[in-house]
Amino acid sequence: MKDTDLTKRKNDHLDIVLRNTAPAPGGFARWQFTHCALPELHLDDIDLRTRLFNRTMQAPFLISSMTGGAARALTINHHLAEAAQTLGLALGVGSQRVALESDNNFGLTRELRRIAPDIPLLANLGAAQILGESGRKLALSAVNMIEADALIVHLNPLQEALQHGGDRDWRGVLQAIAQLVEQLDVPVVIKEVGAGISAPVAQRLAEVGVSMIDVAGAGGTSWAAVEGERASTVQQRAVAMAFASWGIPTDEALRAVRAALPGMPLIASGGIRDGIDAAKALRLGADIVGQAAAVLSSALHSAEAVTIHFQTLIEQLRVACFCTGSANLRQLRLAPLQRAGEAA
Repeated sequence: MKDTDLTKRKNDHLDIVLRNTAPAPGGFARWQFTHCALPELHLDDIDLRTRLFNRTMQAPFLISSMTGGAARALTINHHLAEAAQTLGLALGVGSQRVALESDNNFGLTRELRRIAPDIPLLANLGAAQILGESGRKLALSAVNMIEADALIVHLNPLQEALQHGGDRDWRGVLQAIAQLVEQLDVPVVIKEVGAGISAPVAQRLAEVGVSMIDVAGAGGTSWAAVEGERASTVQQRAVAMAFASWGIPTDEALRAVRAALPGMPLIASGGIRDGIDAAKALRLGADIVGQAAAVLSSALHSAEAVTIHFQTLIEQLRVACFCTGSANLRQLRLAPLQRAGEAA
């Protein structure tokens, strides 16, 4: 596919997501904490720090992969990096495919590391790009171009199946992931893009040595619906929109993968609306919580807007800890949580 076609696709994606930024519940509305009326804590002393890839984070939030390959991406990526550095959060960049295959880097350079020297920074390629002999070279380039701490390989078979000119041949993807794990000097992270990762798939990924999994379940951006909006024919739209609600809800994917892989570091993304959803995700098994589409409009505006957005989520998470009697994330993961409507 021509660079111009890929860039147009990325711009289409941005425009559609910006028109639909309100996240749907990723299954977290089904859950509620038991309120603690006697927390015996000082709110300001609650410790939200965690570590990822040998770097300390001030709160367990990943600014998730959003965009790559559109002119606006330069502004977006710089604003996200500034905010992540200010707040001590992790940042995963959007797909680097177009930047690697064209003369335009779209802001995906070592300038990001200069802006954000202290945070976990994650590179990103699609599964189809790591296939074949060129896969390792492309992965190395993706990591080196931003001095990343890890490489995200995103799995998006549904989106590719519905996308005009999408990658249809997914044979050999698991083997390619296994080879990357062996060949790269940085950890390999696997993420879905909104349809969820099941426990059996997660187990196969663990067997080949991936370091972290983002379950990225249904509830956030539906890329099937996005491709439906991009469809050029009535038939293509009908095929895509039938899958608009396809996928494993984030809370279900998270619980299933955590039960199957107790020691696997997990990211929860997909339908994280606020810091309370983040607290529920952490309680259900996540180590880190990711959010993308909900902050996209802020990222277009300024780094300060992104900072305010995530400061709000952090404060909501802190209050959730306070009102569950949790002095830190370890205690939050033991806080009473039940399905809404069930007795505590």
